[in-house]
Amino acid sequence: MEFRFPTVLPTPGVTPEVTPEVTPEVTPEVQLIGLMRGEMTRKALQQALALKDEEHFRKRYLLPALASGLIEMTLPDKPNSRLQKYRLTNKGKRAAGSDPGPGPAAA
Repeated sequence: MEFRFPTVLPTPGVTPEVTPEVTPEVTPEVQLIGLMRGEMTRKALQQALALKDEEHFRKRYLLPALASGLIEMTLPDKPNSRLQKYRLTNKGKRAAGSDPGPGPAAA
């Protein structure tokens, strides 16, 4: 008994090249600032992102956003306060598209 495999012929006009991804990667900080509404607790932010691991959220989202100046603490002198909340800075508002920035000077 002899086995034969079908011969696969290339399809004319079809290139085997893969088109590169054109959508830029969205960083965790951008995801975070995109959902912020006013002042929010760490827990509320984490729930909005549907993340369960507190350490992962803190290291990948919260700390980078704080370090880059996109968000700020409402109680900067008490970073471990149970009442701590976070809000967008002006830089964060511009990055999120919710602040048009400085307008034309008044005449």
